[in-house]
Amino acid sequence: MSNLETFRQETRAWLEANCPESMRTPVTMDTQIWGGRHVTFQTEDQRLWFERMRDKGWFVPDWPKEYGGGGLSPEEHQILKEEMKRLKCRPPQVNLGVWMVGPVLLEFGTEEQKREHLPKIARGEIRWCQGYSEPGAGSDLASLQTKAVRDGDHWIVNGSKIWTSYADHSDWIYCLVRSNPDAPKRDGISFLLFDMQSEGVSVKPIQLTNGDSHFCQTFLDNVRVPVKDTVGEIDKGWTVAKRVLEFERAMMAELEDSAGRPVYTPADVAKEVIGLQDGKIADPLIRDRVVQNAMNHHAFQTMTRRVMDEFAAGDWGAAMTAMTFKYCGTEEEKRKYQLLLDILGERGLGWEGEVFEKRDLGITRDWLSAYTHTIAGGTSEIQLNIIAKRVLGLPD
Repeated sequence: MSNLETFRQETRAWLEANCPESMRTPVTMDTQIWGGRHVTFQTEDQRLWFERMRDKGWFVPDWPKEYGGGGLSPEEHQILKEEMKRLKCRPPQVNLGVWMVGPVLLEFGTEEQKREHLPKIARGEIRWCQGYSEPGAGSDLASLQTKAVRDGDHWIVNGSKIWTSYADHSDWIYCLVRSNPDAPKRDGISFLLFDMQSEGVSVKPIQLTNGDSHFCQTFLDNVRVPVKDTVGEIDKGWTVAKRVLEFERAMMAELEDSAGRPVYTPADVAKEVIGLQDGKIADPLIRDRVVQNAMNHHAFQTMTRRVMDEFAAGDWGAAMTAMTFKYCGTEEEKRKYQLLLDILGERGLGWEGEVFEKRDLGITRDWLSAYTHTIAGGTSEIQLNIIAKRVLGLPD
């Protein structure tokens, strides 16, 4: 028996023994667990699952053990994801530190920064948010105007960020600032880390069209940030920022296939709502669209797994393909939820109340959310421009 097969058997046995049954059901927005200083649990099973995975190092399975990770190889990490998906295990925690700033610190951070921040991320002790977009700098992120002025061993930061997800609940932020106003557009930007409890930081939630309020506007008024908390070179933060976006887009490409996430399959919903005729979905037009969706989903997941394997193995060229997948994945998700809404018909018109089924209400809200995913991490239009220039090599 190969080492990987042995690892799979051991992983399967550990998950079977340690993942509570209630943590093998679809997770919703109001039942997912966020790490951080003020982590709370609705049930004892949530706490057990969180602590067991934390103590195993499997919040960050592929990080080095010296920084609190599980020390798994890319192949072992893939096996863990497959086994968690097989058991329908919920993610034990949600944290942008795991997905984005942690991997960037592993690549660009000083040893002091790694020792300070990575173990806390690996144990779910600090919750992170992202300070990128501004009211005047969304898709054209490089035009950001939040300023950082050097004052001895500190930066003095002034400005505001918008669409800062969960800023009102986060402990720390990784933030882009303009540290050299005289440099060309993409130069003169630095990548800073600072505590959201710092004096001068204030947050205002923004209500979204689907009823959520996880987006916020973050105001920065003379916030003092130690220069030592600059990641990468001063004025060279755009390089770090681009790497974060690569991790973000890769993560978004896998959203639909995340373990423990509710999955509404058009075929199953159509069989229930429309019904069957001669063993097939009764409406031929819907049936054709369901088949096309299933084919697209299968092809997308197959290609995503291959590229993510290459990415994990250190083929950074695969990151550009992952960018392509962010576009394809979010656009396909949008089409899928439009199909689901068309299948539901009038059942998809609800917003709240006992007249409508909980699943149908969830599909309607997820249909709206699917549109936001084509904007987050760079709009689809921006992605197409990047793909044209950096993947296909087309002229301007």
